[in-house]
Amino acid sequence: MDHPMDGGPAPEGIKEAADPTYPVGTDVTLTADHMAGMDGARATIAGAYDTYTYSVNYTPTTGGDTVTDHRWVVQEEIRDAGDQRLPDGAEVTLLAEHMKGMEGAHATIAYSSDETVYMVDYEAHGMTMTNHKWVVESEIQPAS
Repeated sequence: MDHPMDGGPAPEGIKEAADPTYPVGTDVTLTADHMAGMDGARATIAGAYDTYTYSVNYTPTTGGDTVTDHRWVVQEEIRDAGDQRLPDGAEVTLLAEHMKGMEGAHATIAYSSDETVYMVDYEAHGMTMTNHKWVVESEIQPAS
């Protein structure tokens, strides 16, 4: 996996959610399948934010195949994004460092969401991931 174990802090300028469904410290179950072992994993909410969230297609700056439907990149991780929701198909430059070759990559927005977006800590396949960026609210359910 080309993903750091610690996602680091939230990007500068991102707005914390005022009244999230899942406040920081809440134990939840993930329903996202962005990475192996994520769907069904137990997680703890590490941050909750109000921003626009994007699925992007990009070619890594390190070369290789195009990454399609990378979920998620937030507004604050896109160069010169401003504060308005970007349209599907917009060409952008990524500031995100979720994976090697992502920062500085040219990308196309596939689709977007305005759901509350969360950073989570979770364990899968014996690995503990902290501050994993990102899952949107519809990819989370209460812990069972």
